[in-house]
Amino acid sequence: MQTYRLSLFVFIITVLTFSFNTSAYGQSASDSFVIMIDPGHGGRDSGTPGTGRYKATEKDIALDVSLALGKMIKQKLKNVKVVYTRDKDVYPTLNGRAVKANKKDVDLFISIHCNAQPGKKGTAYGSETYVLGETKNKENLEVAKRENNVMALEDNTEVYKDFNPSSTEFLLSLELAQEEYLDHSIKLARYIEDEFQVTAKRRSRGVKQNIFYVLAYTYMPSVLVELGFLTHKKEEDFLNSKKGKDLMTRSLFNAVEKYLKYLNVNTKDVVFVEETPVKQVSSNIEFKVQIAASSKALETKPYNFNGLSNISRNYDANRKLYKYYYGGASDYNEILRLEKEAINKGYESSFVVAFKDGKNIPLIDALKTIAN
Repeated sequence: MQTYRLSLFVFIITVLTFSFNTSAYGQSASDSFVIMIDPGHGGRDSGTPGTGRYKATEKDIALDVSLALGKMIKQKLKNVKVVYTRDKDVYPTLNGRAVKANKKDVDLFISIHCNAQPGKKGTAYGSETYVLGETKNKENLEVAKRENNVMALEDNTEVYKDFNPSSTEFLLSLELAQEEYLDHSIKLARYIEDEFQVTAKRRSRGVKQNIFYVLAYTYMPSVLVELGFLTHKKEEDFLNSKKGKDLMTRSLFNAVEKYLKYLNVNTKDVVFVEETPVKQVSSNIEFKVQIAASSKALETKPYNFNGLSNISRNYDANRKLYKYYYGGASDYNEILRLEKEAINKGYESSFVVAFKDGKNIPLIDALKTIAN
């Protein structure tokens, strides 16, 4: 019954989101684009201690990089406001972080962490950036377990009683609530991992999906960044060094800057490095722009969709909704262009979806087929 109520609640939120046509890349009603930076752990929760060779632990490195990133954004980007879940060595609860992000009218949420390889000799290294989504990968599940397990240390664990990543119904509820933000989350995550490779010269382990509490309950584009493995001696040395922190901070800033350019956010006049076009995907994958969902079956005529033509409609029997899509392309760059057209026509909640052989699949799975 509790899971059902949660599903219904999330469903209502999503329908209201479509009805009021809020921005797909955020919810801020102010003139500023608001970014919340979340330094993982803190206070009594140190995060991973790494190899134990340094006094600093995960919470310290995450805070240093987070504050440096926020400072750089404030100095270099106009009309962008930065807020933190913590700016010192304290522990905000997982729920408190999500509640703060939703209450602060945040447009983008970035949670910063360091990784660990438990029970092994520390051979794993490299960065990872996560977006919300189901995973069956054993290593990814271990990461989620470690990051989510801190809720057991909190005074009020009752607030987490409905958080059940093993429940299919729960995961469906999350997917429904977050689907309009996912493609933007993936976009930023790809920028971050690309920048770690190009600017910081680090090994990227890629963009991944996982069920992290702070991603599940923040209703805006959200990513969780693992800067590297503190259980790997060389990577731990790098992340504890000033040079290492500076490079990771610069990489994150460059990624945020590119993301804001993609959204056409009005920032200070800066020189952007042009993004390398994404290569075309395999022919059996098609991208479309979802512009609306409704319980009514509307004719797919331009007069019903602010003058947009090439509209298609699918019925989702599970959710009892008609979904309306604009355009269709196997080229991801082309669908991003069409997404911007839809936004300019008033569909600010538009987002990209993917189909394989005519069947809807997770966007991140489609993007994994793109050749590097």
